Amino acid sequence: MRVLFGIMLGVALTVSVAFLSDTWSTGPSTTNGTGSAVVEHRNMVNWDVVSDNMRIVRERANEAWTRLSQKVTS
Repeated sequence: MRVLFGIMLGVALTVSVAFLSDTWSTGPSTTNGTGSAVVEHRNMVNWDVVSDNMRIVRERANEAWTRLSQKVTS
């Protein structure tokens, strides 16, 4: 049980740190030829893909729950 909790905690911490890094980080500052600062930040994670995958997981879990509850009630 402790191992499962440790794995779940590790995944949650990893995802949260990546999210915070992508949200708060402004990236390294460089200057272009005119002397004005240009900031380029590349995200570590493509959060659009993550949200699509989470939507699919929620839909499948909802379908599985519906099938299970129908089997139990019948």
